[in-house]
Amino acid sequence: MDTSSQTYDLENGPEHPYHLVNPSVWPLASAFAAGLLAVGGVLYMHEVEVFGMPVGLKGAVIGLLAVLGCMFFWWKDVIHESVKERAHTKVAKIGFRYGMTLFIASEVMFFFAFFWAFFHAAYYPSEAIGGIWPPADIEAIPAFDLPFLMTMILLLSGCTLTWAHHEIIEGNQKEFLRGLGLTVILGIIFTGLQAYEYHHAAFGFGANIYTSTFYMATGFHGFHVLVGTIFLAVCWFRGRKGHFTQKSHFGFEAAAWYWHFVDVVWLFLFASVYWWGGA
Repeated sequence: MDTSSQTYDLENGPEHPYHLVNPSVWPLASAFAAGLLAVGGVLYMHEVEVFGMPVGLKGAVIGLLAVLGCMFFWWKDVIHESVKERAHTKVAKIGFRYGMTLFIASEVMFFFAFFWAFFHAAYYPSEAIGGIWPPADIEAIPAFDLPFLMTMILLLSGCTLTWAHHEIIEGNQKEFLRGLGLTVILGIIFTGLQAYEYHHAAFGFGANIYTSTFYMATGFHGFHVLVGTIFLAVCWFRGRKGHFTQKSHFGFEAAAWYWHFVDVVWLFLFASVYWWGGA
């Protein structure tokens, strides 16, 4: 069945409850781009030379640009399916929700590994770091200094995002954009404060197990904040174009779920890494 020329009702969908996806080059292109990124990263880390010349970061950068390009054009097609073709049925939207739920569950396990490493090193400090936690030569960042301010900013961003979510459900586009815009601004401020914290930290990444686990856990969280901020910013631009309605706004909902997940992870990081682990 050819669906390329069909236009579906956004709320009720076509006669059948499924979305028959049009043929797309992006899954195959994305696989090759991801492979290029992985190979480029391995060649860079092992300092491999090709035709007598070091690969350096060039291979990884080309791979990253290829991945970003595939992401942009693939998601552009998905938005076209939703907004122009109106092809996302109720059943398809349920699938999207399951997919986003499973993705966030995988992210939970991703951060679980960092927390495991941190607590294992904290409860069983090795002789190499003096048998105490944090190590005696480490000047830990005070929890109720800049990290506490960053915590308040993220909690506030969760409030503004919930405000935006409430407004889109009520059909108030202006207030929806206002709340969403404030959330994006708060996300940018958080990223700036974290960069400032890293710049003024009294320890580097490779000093010992404390510094490594600290930067891995908080650094990957910072990366997730950056991704979430971009995610919400894209939703803001889509909202201005009228892509979201009272009954159809899963693109925004997915971004909101992701952001709230990032908020919760930070609360655990603040309590365990900064407060308990740095005392």
